[in-house]
Amino acid sequence: MIAGLAPAVLELGERFAEAGHELALVGGPVRDAFLGRASADLDFTTSATPDESERILAAWGDAHWDIGRAFGTIGARRHARRASGDRPASEDVVVEVTTYRTDAYDPASRKPEVVFGDSLEGDLSRRDFTVNSMAIRLPELTFVDPFDGLRDLAAGVLRTPVDPRQSFDDDPLRMMRAARFAAQLGFRVDDAAFAAATDMADRLAIVSAERVRDELVKLLLSTRPRAGLRVLVDTGLAAHVLPELPALRLEIDEHHRHKDVYEHSLTVLDQAIDLETGPDGAVPGPDLVLRLAALLHDIGKPATRRFESGGGVSFHHHEVVGAKLAAKRLRALHFDKVTVQAVARLTELHLRFHGYGEGAWTDSAVRRYVTDAGPLLERLHRLTRSDCTTRNQRKARRLSAAYDDLEERIARLQEQEELDAIRPDLDGTQIMAILGITPGRQVGQAYQHLLELRMEHGPLGEDAAREALLAWWAEQQQPS
Repeated sequence: MIAGLAPAVLELGERFAEAGHELALVGGPVRDAFLGRASADLDFTTSATPDESERILAAWGDAHWDIGRAFGTIGARRHARRASGDRPASEDVVVEVTTYRTDAYDPASRKPEVVFGDSLEGDLSRRDFTVNSMAIRLPELTFVDPFDGLRDLAAGVLRTPVDPRQSFDDDPLRMMRAARFAAQLGFRVDDAAFAAATDMADRLAIVSAERVRDELVKLLLSTRPRAGLRVLVDTGLAAHVLPELPALRLEIDEHHRHKDVYEHSLTVLDQAIDLETGPDGAVPGPDLVLRLAALLHDIGKPATRRFESGGGVSFHHHEVVGAKLAAKRLRALHFDKVTVQAVARLTELHLRFHGYGEGAWTDSAVRRYVTDAGPLLERLHRLTRSDCTTRNQRKARRLSAAYDDLEERIARLQEQEELDAIRPDLDGTQIMAILGITPGRQVGQAYQHLLELRMEHGPLGEDAAREALLAWWAEQQQPS
């Protein structure tokens, strides 16, 4: 870990020391070094005031900026140095330096109150978990671990450096971070912290939707989102973040006439993650849209569940209801419009494939499937495949084979027709010229009619499309 610190970082420590200030590398970079994980962040804490830090960073770096002076944080960049003689070239070094501080929330405010502290140990005590409360003093490279973070790191435990109730009261978002680190690191939340989060889940309501969303995104993009989601649900935090998720834990009737929708959804998420691709693939992972859609695709089931007279259970139109619920929840969390629309659309379409294996789809039906999915087609492929969680291996193989067949048909049609860019055989300008009309509603109606013919029959060619257009136009002119 120590050997990996760039010379520029050690020089920064010397500059702070020469100015009479303490500087320490803290948090994630120290933790990740012990875990053998690469860390892109270089976070430091210091006894210097923000103004003093800015002066030192301005002299050390090639650029510096005010990240949040009110919170004590100044950033800087030191450009890479070229190789000379026996010295190899270096990489850019970007740092964030924050004055020792203590954060606390006013009970009626969504914003933390910031009070600058006067010691490294005090600063470490206000951090979220002991595994993030370790530091390396610079330039002397002294390891500081006042709360036994290294022991907890080895045990894989998330424990707060102070009483968890005090910690979560100071910053309720730390309860969500517990779930996030459970997902990212595979660690267990210790019993005291878990109990405090369960009792204090309502406190999360004072945190802004944006901060909650950002923690949820980090959790979902982690390697083990299932573990973190379980923490959210089991502590009751999910009721304030994604209440639709715990609502999926429908009671299982004694005859087991339907599967556990909550467990099913977590399994679909796991399987969707397994189907993500590398950077050059169709759906490079981690893919937030696919993961959100996998998690939320069945949230319409609780509202649509009906017990049928014959003993079965139905969820008619749960995909439509679920799409609306997903959009509403994601908007409440202030997700961007593109993400909201994509997740809602995938939720709406996730059942479209069912029935394909029961009877042959026409080419027209395949074209509509592709056209309706649009740019989400590759994600829809993965969501649909992931939605098969049956333990009946024969049924699973049959569904997989049916979807293989559908993808092969799509590929053939795309090759033949460039299906992903379907257009009528005549464009708007040609329609107006043939019919002798000007821009207006009738042009759109004619265009839509030709598009329907294109979807139903494939390419017609301009001559046949012209005849079909004129026949349609003649029908429109007849008195109703």
